[in-house]
Amino acid sequence: MKIAVLGYGNIGNGVVRIVDELSAELKARAGEKIEVKYVLDLRDFPGDPYESLLTHDVNDILNDPEVTLVVETMGGTGAAYKFVKAALEVGKSAVSSNKALVAKYGSELLAIAREKKINFQFEASVGGAIPIIRPLYACMTGTRINKIAGIMNGTTNYMLTKMDKEGLDYAEVLKEAQRLGYAEADPTADVEGFDTCRKIAILSSIACGKFVDFEDIPTTGITNVTKEDISLAKEFGMSIKLIGYSDFTDEGIVSEVAPKLVAPESPLYAVSDVFNAIMVSGDMSGDLMFYGSGAGKLPTASAVVADIVECAKNAGRTVYEGWADEKVSLVSPKSRESRFFVRFDASLAAKAGIDVKICGGSAAFITGPTTYDACEAKYKDLSPVIIGLL
Repeated sequence: MKIAVLGYGNIGNGVVRIVDELSAELKARAGEKIEVKYVLDLRDFPGDPYESLLTHDVNDILNDPEVTLVVETMGGTGAAYKFVKAALEVGKSAVSSNKALVAKYGSELLAIAREKKINFQFEASVGGAIPIIRPLYACMTGTRINKIAGIMNGTTNYMLTKMDKEGLDYAEVLKEAQRLGYAEADPTADVEGFDTCRKIAILSSIACGKFVDFEDIPTTGITNVTKEDISLAKEFGMSIKLIGYSDFTDEGIVSEVAPKLVAPESPLYAVSDVFNAIMVSGDMSGDLMFYGSGAGKLPTASAVVADIVECAKNAGRTVYEGWADEKVSLVSPKSRESRFFVRFDASLAAKAGIDVKICGGSAAFITGPTTYDACEAKYKDLSPVIIGLL
């Protein structure tokens, strides 16, 4: 089986390396040898051990009948979408690690794969090395999924962990995350929650069998979480995590990405540093927990290679047909009942009229069951910051 890797960054390089170094093991699992014939990139890599595989022209790949699968590790939704779609249309299976591509164009690309009786696989698009895509569509068909909730972004989890353990503020931990390479120079996708939003949209689409549009999911990042929020949450025995979740209710799907207070009894409470964790609750399966490294060159590349093997084992038939094109209308999370952490200026503590905890210049309390809208209306005179409890 000859494949082409589109994009020779960290993940692409990792894929080429794994296919080469684990050649015998992959052959035993796939039933045939897997060989990288091309690596597509605009750049040159003089002296690289795989330099001879390099091409700058995608048509070399699209027009080569020996190549039966392309691996997209370019990122973005421009050339990545164009090239993957073109490959599928000429009958080549595709594997991608690109959550932006899958969240936006997954319905269309899966439909082409179904039509051509080939495969479009994307295990690495959510959770890096954590197996979550295949368990949802294959291993959990005997249960009705009620809820998916998780920590799906290692950068923000690292930052919130540092704020918790060391009492640092947001600006300090962001600078440290960038220095260590966990955060990009432009960290917007991570810290504003957009990365998590695309991931929960993909998982939700698989779970319900219809298209959950990431653009419809209310999304709040961590940029306004203060060290006082972290300290006050600890006073209540809780931690703050950036959570992406979808509840599958009789009224519809309630989906959101936002910072949440997490209690110690939740498996997500102790997930720290750059690790990811995703909880899936089913009516027959109960609660399941998927935990591990959510990013990184070789962990993510290993998930990509697993998809390559899956495609090799299933040549000529579509393993996962995906979700229907029908778009789901989401239920607003602001209309659902929950409990809320309400933080406000400590000088207004007496005005709150209830017992509060104070940290520095901030005060906070936790409400009883109510809705976000009702909570906001009731305490509007406090000009509060309101964070939901998971």
